[in-house]
Amino acid sequence: MAMQPDAILLGAAGTSPQWLQLKLANRHGLVAGATGTGKTITLQVMAEAFSRAGVPVFCADIKGDLAGISQPGTVNLKVEKRAAATGVEDFVYEGAPVVFWDVFGEQGHPIRATVSEMGPLLLSRLLELNDTQEGVLNIAFALADDEGLLLLDFKDLRAILAYVAERAAELSAHYGNVSKSTIGAIQRRLLVLEQQGAEHFFGEPALALDDLMLLTPDGRGAVNVLAADKLVQSPRLYATFLLWMLSELFEELPEVGDLDKPKLVFFFDEAHLLFKDAPKPLLDKVEQVVRLIRSKGVGVYFVTQNPLDVPAAVLGQLGNRVQHALRAFTPSDQRAVRAAAETFRANPAFSTEAAITQLEVGEALVSTLQPGGVPSMVERTRIRPPQSRMGTITEQERAATLAASPLRGRYDTAEDRDSAYEMLQQRAGTAVADPSPHSPWGTAGAQPAPVRQGSPWGNGGMAPPPAARPRTAKVARGSRQAPQQSGGGAGGMLSEILMGSGRRQGAAEALAKSVVRSVGSQLGGQVGRALVRGVLGSLLKR
Repeated sequence: MAMQPDAILLGAAGTSPQWLQLKLANRHGLVAGATGTGKTITLQVMAEAFSRAGVPVFCADIKGDLAGISQPGTVNLKVEKRAAATGVEDFVYEGAPVVFWDVFGEQGHPIRATVSEMGPLLLSRLLELNDTQEGVLNIAFALADDEGLLLLDFKDLRAILAYVAERAAELSAHYGNVSKSTIGAIQRRLLVLEQQGAEHFFGEPALALDDLMLLTPDGRGAVNVLAADKLVQSPRLYATFLLWMLSELFEELPEVGDLDKPKLVFFFDEAHLLFKDAPKPLLDKVEQVVRLIRSKGVGVYFVTQNPLDVPAAVLGQLGNRVQHALRAFTPSDQRAVRAAAETFRANPAFSTEAAITQLEVGEALVSTLQPGGVPSMVERTRIRPPQSRMGTITEQERAATLAASPLRGRYDTAEDRDSAYEMLQQRAGTAVADPSPHSPWGTAGAQPAPVRQGSPWGNGGMAPPPAARPRTAKVARGSRQAPQQSGGGAGGMLSEILMGSGRRQGAAEALAKSVVRSVGSQLGGQVGRALVRGVLGSLLKR
C-alpha cells in the first residue's frame, strides 16, 4: 500500500491500514493496556514514526528497554513478514536519532531546572506539604523575590528557609504568620527528597526547551529518551518533573494554531502517577494545560495500564487511542473493561468490550481522528513492528550515542554561580563552604532487509557548538523572566488565561509589557521574577 506523507502508519486491520494523521496528532492520545500486552512497542513504533516525519519526541524509558530505539533492529524474518502484513513498504532496520537524558546524570545528559523555575506550587506537591506549609514556602519565595535572592539549587532553598526562620517574628507582620516549627517540617521533607537524589535535578545549566526540538540534517526529529528506571522509584518526583516540563512548554512556546504536524510529541508513561492523590485544583490545571497546549503545537500522549487511570475530564481531550488487552477476572476488572469500551466509537462488526479481553500481544483496538476531527470507528489492529531494536542496549552503545550527541558538553558540567546561599553568607560575614557536595544511526544496509549504520547528525552535528549557540528561550533561567515573544506567545496566552477574556494582547498591551520587562531587567530581574512566577502559580493553582 502507498505510504501517506501526511500520516504515520500504526498497523493494519485485516488489509485496511490504520493511519494517525499528523495534522491531528496535536489533539493528544492514549496508549493503554495491561502489563506485557505491547504498550512499550507501540510507543516505540509511534516515536520512531514521528521522528521519520520530522517531529521531535520526548519519552521516558521506565524499564530500560526503550533505549533500543537508538539502534537498528536485529535481522529477523518474522519481523519482516509482520512488517509486510501490516503494510510497511521498503522495510529497513534503522535506529532513530536519539538524545539520552537523565535527571541523575548517569545514563544521559543531566537535565536540570532551577528552584525558581519549579516554583512553590510544584515544590509543595513534590514535598507533599499541607496548606500551612505551602503558605510558608510561598512566603520564602516572595521574600527571595523582594530581596533579589536567586533560588537556583537545593542549598539556596535551604538557606532561604533558614533565613525566614531567623526573621519569623519580623516577617509575620508583613507576609503572614511564619512558624519555626513549620519551617522545620519543610526542612525535614527536603532532607527526604535530597536522600532520594532530587538535589541533582535542581541547578544550572537549566534545560533549554529548544534542545528538545532538534532536527537532523536529513530532517528527522530527535527522540529524547529520559532514563527513568531510577527516577520512577520516586513516583512523586517523576510525576512532578514531567508536569513541570509540560508547564514549561505551555509557558514558553508561542501560539501557532493547527500546524501540518506537531512541533513536539510528549509521551507521559506511567501516567497514573501524575493523577494519584492529586488535589482537585491541580487536576483542573492539568486539564487546562492539556486542552490549551495543542495550540502551541504540542501533542501529549498518556501511556498507562487502564484508561480509568486518567480523569474523565482529561480523557475526553484524547482523540487518538490505542487500547491493548485488559484482563477481566474480577468484577472491578470487568467494570474497567466496560468503561474502556465505551470510550470508543462502536464498530458494528464486533463487540468492543469482548475484543478488549481477547486481544493478542501486539494487537490493539485503534481509533484515530480523521480529517474534520471525527474519530474513526474502532478497529482490531495488528501493530506494525519497529525498525529499531526491541530491547535494551549495552553500556558501550549508550556511551557511543552520548559521544555523538549534538548536545555533548552543554549540560554535562554543573554551574554554581552566586545565588541565595552565597548572598546570605556574605550578609552574615562568614565564608561557609558549600555543603552540597561510533554511533549506530542510519546509511545503507544488509540483506534480507537493510540495516542502516552511521550518525544521523551529519558532519559536526545539527546544531552550532554549545558556546556559539545563543540561548533564546529565557533571558536568565534563574530569574524567571518571561521570554521575548509577540502577543501570540506565552505572555499573550497567559494574559488571556488570567483575564479570562479569550483575546490576544493588543499592540499597546504588548508595548507596555515590553517596557515592564525592560525596567525589571534594569532592577536586577526582581520585578520579572515576581511577575512570571505569579503567572505560573495562576496557571497551576488559580
